[in-house]
Amino acid sequence: MNIAAKSFRPMRTAFRRPSWVRIREVAMLVALQIFMTLLVISFLVPTIWMVLSSFKASTELFVHPIKWLPDEWLWGNYVRAATVFPVGFQRFALNTLIITSAATLGTVLSSVVVAYSFARLRWPGREFFFGLLLATVMLPEVVTLVPRFIMFRNFKWVGTFLPLTAPFWFGTATFYVFLIRQFLRGIPMELEDAARIDGASRLRTLWQILMPLSKPVLATVAVFSALQHYNDFMGPLIYLNRMDTWTMALAVRSYNSQYAAQWEMIFAVSTMMLIPMVLLFIVAQRYFVRGITMTGFGGQ
Repeated sequence: MNIAAKSFRPMRTAFRRPSWVRIREVAMLVALQIFMTLLVISFLVPTIWMVLSSFKASTELFVHPIKWLPDEWLWGNYVRAATVFPVGFQRFALNTLIITSAATLGTVLSSVVVAYSFARLRWPGREFFFGLLLATVMLPEVVTLVPRFIMFRNFKWVGTFLPLTAPFWFGTATFYVFLIRQFLRGIPMELEDAARIDGASRLRTLWQILMPLSKPVLATVAVFSALQHYNDFMGPLIYLNRMDTWTMALAVRSYNSQYAAQWEMIFAVSTMMLIPMVLLFIVAQRYFVRGITMTGFGGQ
């Protein structure tokens, strides 16, 4: 054994990379890290400037050269921005939370059910209908805008949250269905067969076996969907015709039109709208990145 180890030791050292190769690799990694850091900073500069400007006086906003830090931190800008409307900014935040939560939950659950049917069940015309579903991605949303408005008006849903939440409980998010289907196709069928042998139904198999294994892609869909509904402007603009039903996106636009000369208030309310999505991404970042990576490799 010792003789074999001694004879193998020179062979291992023969394949050791020269020191200059390792130095070059470390230098390339350091250069890449510096470049990516500078790139991230360049993307964050407008956001940082907006957040800092929300604490400034109006006379400090557009001075030249740029003044990054205010002489006096005016926290009252946030108080003024939150109380300028009759219904209060907290009402807009509550409306946004209700719409975003209901639409995101409906998107995730309905997309899982539809994707499970396309990925794990065998039924006539499955591939044809899946291709038809993917073809709807090429249909611009603005094309169906007028028909949907007429339909919701006939339902007497205009002025309520239903047009912004109910459709997403019926598997209408094609992209998310595709993501979840690709992930489910990578989960071994043997797990589902074993559950079926033990007497588990399709629904129980989906809920207790496949969904826990699909946490990364579900988190990805949830984050994407939450961002979509949270930042939606066109939908609330069309269907919400009373101020007490407005979302934060409509409120920010109203600030921009009514208080164009008071940019510090606009920046304050924009910062308040930015914070929840930043916190959501930080909390779900691990699952989010993992879901994107694993979906690209078929769930493996």
